[in-house]
Amino acid sequence: MTEPTAGARQAALIFIFITVLIDILAFGLIIPVLPLLVKQFAGGDYGDAAHWIGWFGMLFSAIQFVCAPIQGALSDRFGRRPVILLSCLGLGVDFIFMALAPSMSWLLVGRVISAIFSASFTTANAYIADITAPEKRAQAFGMLGAAFGLGFIVGPVLGGLLSGIDLRFPFWGAAFLALCNFAYGWFVLPESHPREHRSPIFDWRHANPLGSLKLLRSYPRIWGLAAVVFLINLAHFVYPNIFVLFADYRYQWHPKQVGLVLGVVGVCGVIVQAGLVKHAVAAWGERRALLFGLCAGIVGFSIYGWAPTGLLFLMGIPIMAFWGFAMPATQAMVTRQVDRSVQGRVQGALSSLMSLAGILAPHFYTGIFAWFISDKAPSHQPGAPFWAAGLLLVVALGMAWRFARAPQVVAQPAT
Repeated sequence: MTEPTAGARQAALIFIFITVLIDILAFGLIIPVLPLLVKQFAGGDYGDAAHWIGWFGMLFSAIQFVCAPIQGALSDRFGRRPVILLSCLGLGVDFIFMALAPSMSWLLVGRVISAIFSASFTTANAYIADITAPEKRAQAFGMLGAAFGLGFIVGPVLGGLLSGIDLRFPFWGAAFLALCNFAYGWFVLPESHPREHRSPIFDWRHANPLGSLKLLRSYPRIWGLAAVVFLINLAHFVYPNIFVLFADYRYQWHPKQVGLVLGVVGVCGVIVQAGLVKHAVAAWGERRALLFGLCAGIVGFSIYGWAPTGLLFLMGIPIMAFWGFAMPATQAMVTRQVDRSVQGRVQGALSSLMSLAGILAPHFYTGIFAWFISDKAPSHQPGAPFWAAGLLLVVALGMAWRFARAPQVVAQPAT
């Protein structure tokens, strides 16, 4: 099998960017409406809807935790192109399935299928590594990060606007985008992984989702920083699991308003992460940038949990945006502590921790929300999930204060 030409590589790189962008746009489209559709199936009860959304979120992350390494191993064995195209096709068909779902159980099946096919972001990353030179990979991965940010800005806004036509219309829009992506890729996307470099067999050892987590045990110095990564992500999952129901319950925001607010959150986040992180780390160092980011997150979540009006909630968004310093600074410190030969596996282990956070978060936050809006609660506090997320960052701040002091030298695995 011949290697793709320079022109084909450039076209492939553009396609991968568009693939990730459209996939994130498609998922962003349904963010403002999926919880409301769940509430509709739950008979309008906020508590029941919160519990169902907890199950939705937990299953989604658990399936991604299992399927991401499997898809990566499949792409090693059969090539990147068929896995990516199958993902685009599967998502398109699944969004149609969810648009037509007549009941809660059918909608849940649809989310399970979405989790299976959306795990292909691992394959997209592998594709980038295949077609770019080592010195250009950081720039290419940065482009994928920009696609994520742009998709989460535009998607919820469009989803909120489309929901004004019908609550299920954003699902049709997401299906259209995903199927267009499949058709585009069918004609444009070349294979990046030649047959001579593929695995001769599909090896289940390479598809083990727990294997990467064991790697972290070999590096005692990064355990604390890995815990910070886990806590940051566990706190972040308050947004997808509770924000839409919270905004509907506390401020009576409709999907259009929710989409616009999420768009503002995305814009502020992109400004901070794309424009300010580099300068903050250069001026303060990674440790201070991490600590500042965590403090901003604690203050932001406190405002969210307390804000009695939508306007006061909005005032917390610019402060919360500076939480975006924390994760890049933490990842940078981790990379200083391990040899370059295991950087990819360590980053994969951190991704596994993020998936675990996604498994634990849904019932944690939806359970808190359902309890504090019920008659059993000692005090009516719909913002309690945000306070819980803030407390997680307090713990992360304590761990960062201790473990970010670790000597920034390359470590060897513990024997």
